[in-house]
Amino acid sequence: MLDKTFDPAAFETRLYEIWENAGAFAADPSRAAAPFTIMIPPPNVTGSLHVGHALTMTLQDALIRYHRMSGRDALWQPGTDHAGIATQLMVERELQREGTSRQEIGRDAFLERVWSWKAEQGGNITRQLRRLGASPDWSRERFTMDEGLSQAVRTIFVRLFNDGLIYRAKRLVNWDPVFRSAISDLEVEMREVKGNLWHLRYPIEGTARTITVATTRPETMLGDTAVAVHPTDERYADLVGRTVILPITGRRVPIVADEHSDPEKGSGAVKITPAHDFNDFGVGQRHGLAMPSVLDREARITLAEIRAECAPQDAAFLDSLDGLDRFEARRRIVAHLEETGALETIEPHVHAVPHADRSNAVIEPLLTEQWFCNAEALAGPAIAAVEDGRVQFVPKSWENTYFAWMRNIEPWCISRQLWWGHRIPAWYAPDGSVFVAETEAQARAQAEARFGAAVALRQDEDVLDTWFSSALWPFSTLGWPETTAELARYYPGDVLVTGFDI
Repeated sequence: MLDKTFDPAAFETRLYEIWENAGAFAADPSRAAAPFTIMIPPPNVTGSLHVGHALTMTLQDALIRYHRMSGRDALWQPGTDHAGIATQLMVERELQREGTSRQEIGRDAFLERVWSWKAEQGGNITRQLRRLGASPDWSRERFTMDEGLSQAVRTIFVRLFNDGLIYRAKRLVNWDPVFRSAISDLEVEMREVKGNLWHLRYPIEGTARTITVATTRPETMLGDTAVAVHPTDERYADLVGRTVILPITGRRVPIVADEHSDPEKGSGAVKITPAHDFNDFGVGQRHGLAMPSVLDREARITLAEIRAECAPQDAAFLDSLDGLDRFEARRRIVAHLEETGALETIEPHVHAVPHADRSNAVIEPLLTEQWFCNAEALAGPAIAAVEDGRVQFVPKSWENTYFAWMRNIEPWCISRQLWWGHRIPAWYAPDGSVFVAETEAQARAQAEARFGAAVALRQDEDVLDTWFSSALWPFSTLGWPETTAELARYYPGDVLVTGFDI
């Protein structure tokens, strides 16, 4: 006898378990049928399904079921991403509630704690997929930190390094001062903030004149290395090549002509702080400017890199800034500039400020030594695959977004100052020489060949951006770098269903 009220919970879970245990969703490479493959873009292990997930998973499930019922050998590959920042945040919050921190317990103990967290709570999103009735091949479920997938990461890192496509360089990155790590553009959220535009007078050396610049971040003036004016701006033509004396520090910096300065905005003159602004970094490169950092990794003022150049009128005030939080330093600097007459005016200003989407901290562009991947070189074949029709977008109009992104791609910062993730397979000798290898034993062999004797090596402390391993997902899940029957059969996939931002 049927119940009066339909209660799906009474039987859905039981039926799903029957289907899964019977292998109803499993691919079978031994079959003669043609394969059809969809690789789930791996959701974060910390995640819960949201409407976006439900939409993409429904589309994938509909496609995979249709081709499965049509007689194809259908593989819908499931799994999760280790989500470096998100997962580390979860565990660090637990430690804070317990009155300790990852620094106090150490790296090894912290990683043990993360693995325990993953075992206990990391399966939420896959449980939800089961409750939705999704039909991936659960027998093949993978995790980006599985040993096989980790080996793929080490292999590709070494190959790209040997090909010159991965390198270490000092460049500006998006810096999260809470996590104290570089983060990607995708992890930065621009938020409109009501702030101010401070107009500052910089004295021109050897004259009674000043030049006015405007800034939303007056604390960065400590690291200015130039003032830029537009090459065609006649108001400043006679000043190019002259020197200004920076208020507070007394440092002397040049006036340069650069098209970055917009004659129609403000005074037409802009302060240049290459170590703390992406546009200024480009100006600094074009003019060979020094790039001192005046903010440390916790966004506190540091004078170490400019101290020798300073000739302040008020040394005590300058010294009082050292070690201050950036916003407190801003407050004190503005007050000091007002007292000394260097502050011309304050203009209310609404502008977009970058925030870290995980910590909510205001991002600081920071000049740090990081590992980068030459994304422009890697983008070439990917662009060609769409241009010649091997890869097709549905709808086709999204090609334009793809090309706009890929043709203007920047070097990819792949290192993160975290503990959870794939540790960078690079080891350093005492003289700074770097040895990149898949194992420490291989790195030691390289070092011994270089130096003629064994030397002490230390592994790079950083881990790789989570996306570095996710990018390998379509083939690392099939056994790459080993040559496997699954790799030959199911790669490349047939369809990728994902959000337009990915």
